[in-house]
Formats: sequence, structure tokens, C-alpha cells
Amino acid sequence: MTSDDAGETYDAGEVTLHKVRDYVWEIPKEGDMRVPARVLASETLLDQIADDKTLEQLKNSTHLPGVRKHNVCMPDGHQGYGFPVGGVAGIDAEEGCISPGAVGYDINCGVRMMKTDLTYEDVQGREEELLDALFANVPSGLGGGGIVEGDMDAVEAILDRGMEWALEEGWAVEEDLAHCEDEGVRHDSDPAKVSQKAKDRGKNQIGSLGSGNHFLEVQRVTDTYLDDVADAYGLEEGQIVVLIHCGSRGLGHQVCTDYLRDIEKAHAGLLDQLPDKELAAAPAGSHLAEDYYDAMCACINFAWVNRQLIMHRTRQVFEKVFDSEWESLGMDLLYDVAHNIAKKETHTVEDGEERELFVHRKGATRAFPAGHEEVPGAYLDVGQPIIIPGSMGAGSYVLRGGEESMDQTFGSTAHGAGRTMSRTQAKKDYWGGDVQDELEQEHIYVKAQSGATVAEEAPGVYKDVDEVVRVSDALGIGDKVARTFPVCNIKG
Repeated sequence: MTSDDAGETYDAGEVTLHKVRDYVWEIPKEGDMRVPARVLASETLLDQIADDKTLEQLKNSTHLPGVRKHNVCMPDGHQGYGFPVGGVAGIDAEEGCISPGAVGYDINCGVRMMKTDLTYEDVQGREEELLDALFANVPSGLGGGGIVEGDMDAVEAILDRGMEWALEEGWAVEEDLAHCEDEGVRHDSDPAKVSQKAKDRGKNQIGSLGSGNHFLEVQRVTDTYLDDVADAYGLEEGQIVVLIHCGSRGLGHQVCTDYLRDIEKAHAGLLDQLPDKELAAAPAGSHLAEDYYDAMCACINFAWVNRQLIMHRTRQVFEKVFDSEWESLGMDLLYDVAHNIAKKETHTVEDGEERELFVHRKGATRAFPAGHEEVPGAYLDVGQPIIIPGSMGAGSYVLRGGEESMDQTFGSTAHGAGRTMSRTQAKKDYWGGDVQDELEQEHIYVKAQSGATVAEEAPGVYKDVDEVVRVSDALGIGDKVARTFPVCNIKG
């Protein structure tokens, strides 16, 4: 799987990609493909992307009715459920469809970064004290147990009003909403479209990390690149920040399961036309498409509240450890971005036509540039913050929406480093205790519910986040603003 001598094609077995320009590779439209597919990657990353079913899944996704312009795989792409993780598709909201599989099971899995006025020197020597306090106070792992043991009225309110509920209940301040994508609420949600089983699963998980690759990580800023943007974001070298990565827990998983099953039954004819049943989709305008969209938006609200409660508890932990009010510690939200989502947005498609699309971002981050009306007022002049976590042994990045993102990627960029190894294989290749010991040698402290979780998330199972971000920056879809490095990390 290497490019030819001219560098114009890349042979990945059954799929051949043609080089459009540096870091842009295209699978030309053929057969029943409705649009071409593009992969944004260096050849190093492309070698890893081509090593599983990512390219096949990307090609299959172009068969979905109503896809416009081109489907895209980000530099961190890897195999997912039907639709690749790192995939983006703009699907016509009138003539196309919406696909739960192209959103994912963990609806609005996302990340938020909270700033502090603390420096790395303030934390050195207290890493394990902070680690233990966070692990004891932030619920993590499989199953139930959250910061709020909510009743059904609370679940309904969260699904309906998102972060507005958190503000009303004292879990947030107004500035938190102002620094969250969509101000932390999708008003087109409908809790009635979420099953009782899903609500029951979510009721005892409000304010919990969950398991897998979800985490809370204390980091230090090591580098800044665009000084004016870093200043607008309030980031400087040596500063301590906190990264929170989780989603809608069992509630979102159940909603995806429910609607996939219903759509497979109700729209079998459409399913028969697709090369993979995991791409099951409801035609735009059908009652299942509308119901799923409303339920998905409710899950988005739930996930934002989930991360907000974890951030609130983190503020409380820092207050105790550093004996200061969180406000005096400068613990303000920088931004919160969603990863697994399909939102109605207006984009320019073929021949300069503007269309309302369901923009499916599965393991991809919205990356709107400066001046876009949906960028929060605080960042309107510099562009939307983008948060791209690396592994717990590597750096993470803050980017800003790039000027080329709207044209190339429906206003999107990567969401992380992207896996190169399955969890099963990781547990064979790594031992959790050894990983923790090796990380501690780098002054990174990790605590998890089990050694298996640490093994599954070993740094070696991920792509090089530096390379992922380098490609994003080179393409102008997400520009480097700052780099961070782990201090301590808790996982489920």
C-alpha cells in the first residue's frame, strides 16, 4: 500500500485513491457512488487509515441518498460502525436522509476545556493528591452512578433544555453557556421521542465519565503558536487546563439502538439499496427521520449537561485541594465541542448552490472560521476553538476554525488522534500496570477503574496526534493555537 513513483495514486487493495493536492486523496465517483470520497491525510497517516475497513466504509457512505459535494475522512480516521470514525457527510435535509450509524452510538461524545490561573509549578508535587481527589469525586466506569441521582422530571428537563437546566439548578454560570457550542442547548429536541428505556439508563448516569476512551485530564500548556488567538482564548505557556471527554452515556447508546432497529424495519427498501446495513437511514421528511433528529438533539442536551456537571465537580475538587474559590482560580470554560452529531446547517454545495444539510460528523469536530454567525461572540473575530485530545502519553491541541474548512469539509476537522489498534489487541500487547509505570517516568499520573482500561488506552494504540494536527493546519481547516501535555488523568 504505497503511492506510485509519480505520487498521483495510492493503491489500498480494492480501493485506489488519486492525489488531488498535498494531503488530499480522492476515491473517484464510480458505480452507485453518488459523490466522490476524500481522505485528508499524509502518506504516513494514509498507511494507517488503509490498514482496516475505513476506506471501504467511506466509499460505502457515498451511497446514502442526498449526499452532496463529497464525503470526507479526517486525518484521524479509522474503522467504525458502518460509517468511519473521522467521517463527515453533508446530506440534503429535504431530498436526502439521516443515518444513526453515521452519527454513532455515543451521541454528542465531545470534549470541553476549562482554563485555570494555576501554573504547572503550582501543581508539581501535588499531582497524586489531585489525581486521588478527582478520582474519588468524579464518577467513572461502566453502569450507573452519577453526580446527580436524577428523577424522571430532571431527565425530561435536561433532555429538553440542556445547559439551561444546569444554570437554573446552580450547576453552571451564564458564562459557561456562552462558551459552549449552541450555548449548550438544542431547542429542536423532544424528550417524548426518547424511549423510556433510554431515560431509565440515563437517570443514574448524570455527571459521569463512563468507560473506554473517556477521561478527565489535567494538562499544562507547553506551546502557543498564534499569539493573538491564544490571547483571545486566554491560553499561555505553563498554564494548567482541564480536559473533559465523555458523552451521553447509556441514554445516547439506547437511542441509537432504538432508532436503528426501527429504521431497519420501516425502511427496508432503502436499506436494500445500501452496501452496508449499518448505514441504515431514514428518508428526510419521514416521521422516523424527524423523530430521530428530535431524540438525537435531546441526547445532545444530555451530554452537554453531563460534561457540565463533571466540570462543576472538578471546580469543587480544585477548591478543596488549592484552598481557593474556583472563581479566584480562574476556572472558566474555554469551549465545549461535540463529536458525534448530525446538525442542520446551511452550506454551499455543487455549482455554488446553498442547501440545508444534515451534516453528519462522526468523530469529527465542527471548525467554523472567524466571522461565522454561529461562532460565539467572544471568539467571532478569531474563529471557533477546536479541542483535539491526543493519547494520555502525548500532547493535545487547541486549534481554531480555519478559513478553508467551509469549502473543504463542511466546516469540520479531526477530533483526536484516532486508534490504530483494537481494544482486544491492546489488552494482549500491553499491561496496565506497566503503562502506568512508564507514564509516571514522564511525570504523568494515571488512575482508572481497572488495569485493562489503562491497557486499552495505552499511548501506543493511537496515531500521532502531532501529525494529525499538522495536516489539519496545512490544509487550513483547523489552525494550531496551542499544545498541551498531560499532568494527571482519570479514566473509567
